[in-house]
Amino acid sequence: MAVVGVLALQGSYNEHMAALRRIGVKGVEVRKPEQLLGVDSLIIPGGESTTMAKLANYHNLFPALREFVGGGKPVWGTCAGLIFLANKAVGQKTGGQELVGGLDCTVHRNFFGSQLQSFETELSVPKLSEKEGGNDTCRGVFIRAPAILEVGPDVEILADCPVPADRPSITVSFGEGTEEEVYSKDRVIVAVRQGNILATAFHPELTSDSRWHRFFLDMDKESQAKAFSALSLSSSSRDTEDRPKNKPLDLPIF
Repeated sequence: MAVVGVLALQGSYNEHMAALRRIGVKGVEVRKPEQLLGVDSLIIPGGESTTMAKLANYHNLFPALREFVGGGKPVWGTCAGLIFLANKAVGQKTGGQELVGGLDCTVHRNFFGSQLQSFETELSVPKLSEKEGGNDTCRGVFIRAPAILEVGPDVEILADCPVPADRPSITVSFGEGTEEEVYSKDRVIVAVRQGNILATAFHPELTSDSRWHRFFLDMDKESQAKAFSALSLSSSSRDTEDRPKNKPLDLPIF
């Protein structure tokens, strides 16, 4: 059975562990680099992203996390975990924070405002429903949440949501040499997938809906199937190379 690691430095890791238990999956708390060797996939939970980054630095986790993501094993970041996985984060505190990266997107660290502006809303998730069944909506719990401002061409958008009317005005710069501009779109991206990376700006672990966790586990099954297929093809290729080539019959001459 697949073993799911949950980064347990700070934040809602206990809630993810409980969600995994509800669907009969073994979860393991991860706090040190060597513990990543014993898990098949990894959840990076929500929390305070700056604090999580400081603790990850203290435990020398960033190199191991980057290797894990780059190795193709499934990784899911929720809220602060989304920030960790983004290639670029804006709206950070002075000095910024270290990122794991791997997800081709720009995330705004505190898009929806302060803790007092946390909210819940229904999100349209047709791809989740198609994959895992149930309604084509899910409950999104946003707690001092980030949001994804733009994505690369290989990133699949799984959910977006209306921008709340009471959200503070945000001015962002999308790159060096570009002018700052006010984010004026009516909707903003809150869930994406890129290859082995899943990211949500909200907290599925704080609801009774287990479909996001099952969706993530299906990513792990896909990863294992691909690895098995690659191994089988490699073995078949070696067998062909090792097999002696057919020699022409050495017939007698009369």
